Amino acid sequence: MEKIAIVTDSNSGITQQEGKELGIFVLPMPFYIDETLYFEEITLTQEEFYEKLKNDQDIKTSQPAPGDVTDLWDKLLKDYDQIVHIPMSSGLSSSCATAAMLAEDYEGKVQVVDNQRISVTQRQSVLDALRLGKEGRSAGEIKEILEKEKFDSGIYIMVDTLKYLKKGGRVTPAAAAIGTVLNIKPVLQIHGEKLDAYAKTRGVKTARKKMIAAIQKEMEERFPDGDYKKHAYLQAAYTGNREDADEWARELKEAFPGMEFHMDPLSLSVACHIGYGALAAAWTRKHFEC
Repeated sequence: MEKIAIVTDSNSGITQQEGKELGIFVLPMPFYIDETLYFEEITLTQEEFYEKLKNDQDIKTSQPAPGDVTDLWDKLLKDYDQIVHIPMSSGLSSSCATAAMLAEDYEGKVQVVDNQRISVTQRQSVLDALRLGKEGRSAGEIKEILEKEKFDSGIYIMVDTLKYLKKGGRVTPAAAAIGTVLNIKPVLQIHGEKLDAYAKTRGVKTARKKMIAAIQKEMEERFPDGDYKKHAYLQAAYTGNREDADEWARELKEAFPGMEFHMDPLSLSVACHIGYGALAAAWTRKHFEC
């Protein structure tokens, strides 16, 4: 059986320590803050990131340097036969396309998975890949399985402040000002490639209900037997506010009793564009091939 290494990036929510415990290799995502380069969880903590964001420092997302990617691959291929590389969604970053281009020089030894996941859904893909590898699947087979089911997940994100959507040009200054006065909490969605608008709600409670209803509707359509815990994982994510996140987790678990549940901080690459205080709910289909 060939020895396969699983590589991902820190957008998966898998920490460096967790990666070591699981036997997964995690590339830290780079950020430029006031022109200084930082690496997620290496030289930039979650707390430091949100402090800099609050202070309106100039934050730009980036992708791992090609040389850092190939250096890791070259190192791993001394001990492993193949690599499965699972980056964040190609619709949210060019890092996936860059990795795919770099992999062309590795004669099939590196398989880059473009299954358009981020945060907790990306994390589940990594865990699925690890399990498939232990079952004896080749890197190419793992890539094929994960990409075949790339739409078998969904994320809904409540944005607590319109400041960063305005800054990124997703809403006009006038709309942001009116929305703030009316306590509008947009709900965004990720299904496949992009981060898109889903609904506009008044207040946090309404936004939470909207996300739960959206998850419920998707699972009713996909799993008509109603046995959601058999078919899917339930997940949550948040930006910064752990106390609100814990309350949100309890609400989700009450709405979907018995489902396997996991919660992580939302990827900082997404947090840059939505700010502090966001809450997310997600589901990911279980792989029965495993």
